[in-house]
Amino acid sequence: MNISERHEIILNKLKEEGRVNVQELSDELSVSEVTIRKDLRLLEDKNLLFRTHGGATVSNPYTSDRPVSEKAKVQAKEKESIAKEAVKLIGDNDSIILASGTTVSALAGEIYSTNRLNVITSSLDVSLMLSGRDNIDITQLGGQLRPSSNSVVGPYAEHFLSSITCGILFLGVDGVDLEYGLTTTNLMEASLNQKFIDISQYTVVLADHTKFGKRGFGRICTIDRIQHIITDEGTPSSIINDLEKKGIRVTVAKVD
Repeated sequence: MNISERHEIILNKLKEEGRVNVQELSDELSVSEVTIRKDLRLLEDKNLLFRTHGGATVSNPYTSDRPVSEKAKVQAKEKESIAKEAVKLIGDNDSIILASGTTVSALAGEIYSTNRLNVITSSLDVSLMLSGRDNIDITQLGGQLRPSSNSVVGPYAEHFLSSITCGILFLGVDGVDLEYGLTTTNLMEASLNQKFIDISQYTVVLADHTKFGKRGFGRICTIDRIQHIITDEGTPSSIINDLEKKGIRVTVAKVD
């Protein structure tokens, strides 16, 4: 089988199924995975597909910035289930960071504390949600407001973080790519998230299954900078296995 025949088979399979897997193509076409990756790279150069971790897809993996009110309606049950798992990690007298994003806001909705809890957040929605609850001290970061996420970004917020340290960071992202890392749609938000990771002892990423294989405009960090990912049952087992091989703890939330 020559290269043109392989490419035709790959594109036909992609048209039928919407995505292809490197290992499956290697087995089906009796060539090495290295050869398949080269094929996918050539086809991507011709704008015929988009490469992802372990394969390729017919749809664009790059995510766009959308209003938080719109995002909140997407995968709402998955986000709620992820939040219920995440809240179990919060201990008494903890100091935590809640970054921005609708899954992080869902986590805030699950937080009730019988002992003191110190919360630092860039999200206005999170602060408003927690403000009436007993035993929770809130530090709202200041800075430039991002209306699409109802959160703040910028040097003022980042400068404040230089004087503190924190236990757990709960981070929402727009994309998780095992090769490229964690991303968001905004460069300033990516920069602030980098600072969050730097001052935190433990980083937990909250990401439903639709975030995997996606990339945003702003790169936050490589995958090895985080310790834990909480996702839902829609995330492929192959991705979960690859994450665990990298030493990352993965919790799969069951969706009610």
